Amino acid sequence: MAKADKEDGGIVEFVKTVFWALIIAGVFRTLFFQPFWIPSGSMKDTLLIGDFLFVNKMAYGYSRYSCPFAICPFSGRIFASEPQRGDVVVFRHPVNGTDFIKRLIGLPGDTVQVKDGIVSINGTVVPQEPAGVFDEVYERQGPLGEYPRCENDVSTEGGSCTSTRARETLPNGVQHDVLSLGTSTGLPDNTDVYTVPEGHYFFMGDNRDNSTDSRFPQAQGGVGFVPAEYLIGRADRIIFSSAGRSLLYIWTWRADRFFKAVE
Repeated sequence: MAKADKEDGGIVEFVKTVFWALIIAGVFRTLFFQPFWIPSGSMKDTLLIGDFLFVNKMAYGYSRYSCPFAICPFSGRIFASEPQRGDVVVFRHPVNGTDFIKRLIGLPGDTVQVKDGIVSINGTVVPQEPAGVFDEVYERQGPLGEYPRCENDVSTEGGSCTSTRARETLPNGVQHDVLSLGTSTGLPDNTDVYTVPEGHYFFMGDNRDNSTDSRFPQAQGGVGFVPAEYLIGRADRIIFSSAGRSLLYIWTWRADRFFKAVE
């Protein structure tokens, strides 16, 4: 075989290899995991702006939003396992179609109410224990360049921005941190009693005073009750985290968040 023929054959094999690698990667992403970059501070301090993670799409089985319609030609959801209270879940907003990430608080049939910033589920108060203060630098964060909201009075860039932190224990024993900017007289710290419909879920952000979640009706830009078929998957682990304006600014990556478990 001539040298030119060998070179041509090598190029063809290389192209085939790349082609099939891309196909396999695409199928793997479509069926099993979906990348997600945290754009806002609604889940602090569990998730920070700039955290990059993969969403486990196999955690709850498949729906038309977690699997392509051509591969999974059905409406509704086929559960591999039921979502658990306390899971951090990525879901599709029922109205505007964008992807959200929040913590699952209310299951189908539950009643949920917030009074003075404290959650009650099915009439029982969810206990909180003081967990110090969450302290961050008052500076523009992420690609949106927004300043964090602070409980203390700070307006100078580079200053200390603080929020009260508590450790919350859900009825099934799941513990996680929540942040507060202090109680208020209206939403989001005081709500009516919500009854979660069958086939729906109630979500809240861990940054309780900075999250437009199920406490807010969809007509006001909130997520309201989220149907099961809109769930995409569970966030289990942060891969890496960037404190800068772009994921490509590797010098801004946070060394303490590589492969950190999402609790």
